[in-house]
Amino acid sequence: MIVCDAICWCKRGGLDKQAIGRRRGGLSTKIHATVDALGNPTGFHLAPVQSHDLEGADVLPKDTPGQTVIADKAYDAQARLVQPLLDKGKGVVIPSRCTNKQPREKDRHLYKERNLVEKFFARLKQYRAIATRYDKTARNFLGSMCLAASVVWLL
Repeated sequence: MIVCDAICWCKRGGLDKQAIGRRRGGLSTKIHATVDALGNPTGFHLAPVQSHDLEGADVLPKDTPGQTVIADKAYDAQARLVQPLLDKGKGVVIPSRCTNKQPREKDRHLYKERNLVEKFFARLKQYRAIATRYDKTARNFLGSMCLAASVVWLL
């Protein structure tokens, strides 16, 4: 089972092409993450905050070894994400948006496991360098995220 989601972190001052985007609170970065069934991180992707969640979905969940992918409504794109996962034989637990003409069924009990990625983000926020994004470049920020994630994995 792979759970994926995205969260934003703010940074004051920034550079172009360093996964920093502008929003009302200032400059910020969106982190896309996947976790396994135990809540341990399995992948990251950085994006500017103004990008849609499907940008991370193009990168992360398609090549995961998990049998089931659980995500929120932002990842509901039939042709872009859901159908390729179904073609690979993976289970998909993504609730349909209210605008879909043919809503998809979802397993409510399995969807409750999406809290694992939220708990991972809460543990990641405990590291000040990650929560405030002190690093100037995306490469260094991703490296410090991997370091913090490895500490989370060990605990």
